[in-house]
Amino acid sequence: MKENFLSKIPWFDELKKRMNGINLPEYREVNGHIHTPYSFSAFDRLETAFTMAKDEQVTVLGINDFFVTDGFEAFNIGCLQNNIFPLFNIEFIGLLKEEQKKGIRINDPNNPGRIYFSGKGLDYPFDLTWIKKWQLNKVIKESQNQIKAMIGKLNNLIQQINPSLSIKYEDIKKKFAHNLVRERHLAKAVRYLAIENYDTTDNQLRFIESLYGGKQSKTGMSNPAALENEIRSNLLKAGGTAFVEEDESSFLELKKIIKIIIKAGGIPCYPVLLDDASGKYTEFEADAEKLFKTLSSLGIGCIELIPGRNDSSVLKNFVEFFDEKGFVITFGTEHNTPELTPIAVTARGSVSLDESLKKISWNGACVIAAHQYLRAHDRQGYVLDDGTLSIGQRNELAKLGQLVIEYYLNRKEYESGN
Repeated sequence: MKENFLSKIPWFDELKKRMNGINLPEYREVNGHIHTPYSFSAFDRLETAFTMAKDEQVTVLGINDFFVTDGFEAFNIGCLQNNIFPLFNIEFIGLLKEEQKKGIRINDPNNPGRIYFSGKGLDYPFDLTWIKKWQLNKVIKESQNQIKAMIGKLNNLIQQINPSLSIKYEDIKKKFAHNLVRERHLAKAVRYLAIENYDTTDNQLRFIESLYGGKQSKTGMSNPAALENEIRSNLLKAGGTAFVEEDESSFLELKKIIKIIIKAGGIPCYPVLLDDASGKYTEFEADAEKLFKTLSSLGIGCIELIPGRNDSSVLKNFVEFFDEKGFVITFGTEHNTPELTPIAVTARGSVSLDESLKKISWNGACVIAAHQYLRAHDRQGYVLDDGTLSIGQRNELAKLGQLVIEYYLNRKEYESGN
């Protein structure tokens, strides 16, 4: 049985005693949402994320892969080795059928009714009842069936150009993924297929443009990340010749997702898309007051944002509104595309977050840390077993979480008695 490192941190009274008189920082740099190679990631390996986090002084990091917790153990070990506090999260893609019928977009700007949804601060080691595991595994299986169907369509295109070439699910899984193959892995596989089988960049690009039906590439071969995005856009997204629509069985209903998260010891968390580059919002998020009421009615008291997508002033107004409403708020970068951008969180255009936003993000991370700590000590945290939220205890949990994180980051000193 894997051991939770938090169970070794002293219980509250002793923890408070050991930390007495220690000057605590107002906040630390936090990134509560990164994807890893266990789903798809800009990081070629987990060690890259840890190295970048240390270089950029990010001391709290949250793994947040789609559907899987396969990376939890390696992430835990890497965080311990690099003295980074780990947050154990997961992300789902669900469906709100009524909103889909009405054409209401949630936090997917292109697909009405589709909802991305996260679970924060899951128990480590991760465990579920058999029925919840069955539901989760069913979704994963359906997503892989869709990927295999896309591979079939890609191979039809490839073999019209060069009958000797093809891509295989197991090869892609072995070379680029772990247990979960995603669209972005297919785009990478196509790019590598061109590189490995054609001797010049001109011939490689000609092969890829042939897959596009003769459409000229706007990126060329010199920018791998941009080219993979282009391959995905031209071939694998809606309207592309290798696109396969997801079956409804690929999506869980939101209520089922929330139940899985709570059963896994986590905090249900809505990822906010907010404004796009032209200042537009989805219908679901256009009115902050209405969004607050909707989330509250669903028993959701936590939101997360990827500030790199948002205008800094829009972000600030929105976040401060939800902070005043008592929500737990966390920020991240995702790193769910091929581009390897900095791991420190900034707003759109690499605009630095002001101290107010950094403190709110820090407090959110501290609440999640406290939740993980309490669960590791067989107590209930921010979310009770029946799904009830401890909204009124948010600030107290943030204080506890800060002690937990600071003890963890300085554990060698405290455990030596100095």
